[in-house]
Amino acid sequence: MGFKSLGQCFFILHCSLFIVHLLPLSVAFSATVSETEWRQTITRGLDWLAATQSSRGSWEAADSAYPCAMTGMAGVALLCEGSTLSQGKYSENIKKAVEFLLSRSRPNGLIGDPRSDDRYTYGHGFGMLFLSQVVGEEEYADHREEIIDVLTRAVEFTAKAQTREGGWGYVSAADGNHFDEGSTTITQVQALRGCRNAGIPVPTEIIDRAIQYIHRCSIQGGTGGVQYNIAGGGGRPPISAAAIACLYDAGRYDDAYVPKLLAYCDKTLRINEQNDIHWHYAHYYFAQVKYRQGSKEWETYRDQIYRKIIDQAMADGSWSQGYIGPVYTTAINLTILQLEKAALPIYQR
Repeated sequence: MGFKSLGQCFFILHCSLFIVHLLPLSVAFSATVSETEWRQTITRGLDWLAATQSSRGSWEAADSAYPCAMTGMAGVALLCEGSTLSQGKYSENIKKAVEFLLSRSRPNGLIGDPRSDDRYTYGHGFGMLFLSQVVGEEEYADHREEIIDVLTRAVEFTAKAQTREGGWGYVSAADGNHFDEGSTTITQVQALRGCRNAGIPVPTEIIDRAIQYIHRCSIQGGTGGVQYNIAGGGGRPPISAAAIACLYDAGRYDDAYVPKLLAYCDKTLRINEQNDIHWHYAHYYFAQVKYRQGSKEWETYRDQIYRKIIDQAMADGSWSQGYIGPVYTTAINLTILQLEKAALPIYQR
């Protein structure tokens, strides 16, 4: 199937999803969170994101940092609502975000600016993920081809940026002397899966090497979690949760490491124990894992995480917890709250 016909198919799919999201959503809420409260919290949060988007189409973290990463994450949160490039309340915001990220694509494939961002692989990964979720809904062939070109070169950059151990660092292998780190590795793998789902060629060996990297970073086969990087650093619950999501994204639901990592995360990631600066990052990925588990696993987790997130919302609709800034925290919380809408292929069961 050619890219043009593939794009048309995705466009029809997203139009259908948009119509579905206009209908009442059937979600079995517990007594702790009403559907009205849930909807109102999401609407206020999305409206805050839309209002804080810059004239360039970007969002930023504290101290004007990480514009590509924040734009990718905020853009995904808007897409989760059901809006698309052509339809919905936030379509104009989504268009502006797309244009900003396309403007940051460099000849070597990097989405970002290595001169101003010392952790540019995050922005590259989250930017790829966002663009991979909109490419199929672009109805204009020329613009769709532009997005496809940017994503194709972005995948090629990611392949070249992979370290000799199979992971990724805050910068490319060449710029970082092959330093690797778990969280950036997860970001790249999820972005690659999004690209593959959108029809962008992704060499299988890149994913295979990343999975091997996660296995090698797992302590005692996953019983002790996933460590900071290949050199050590001890088990890290946030990275461990992200690693499970990564394995799921790679289609490794039956991976032998998954049950042990799940047990480790269930033991160490307590929703009401918010004393870790990476709490939101951890639950950004653990919520994806729990949602894919479905049934009672998801329902029990959902009731607790929804209540926690909703109670912490600010009057203006944003969330200010964490040190990276309100855009980061708000985008994460809104993505978690909207997983059940199943608007994006990357988060579907």
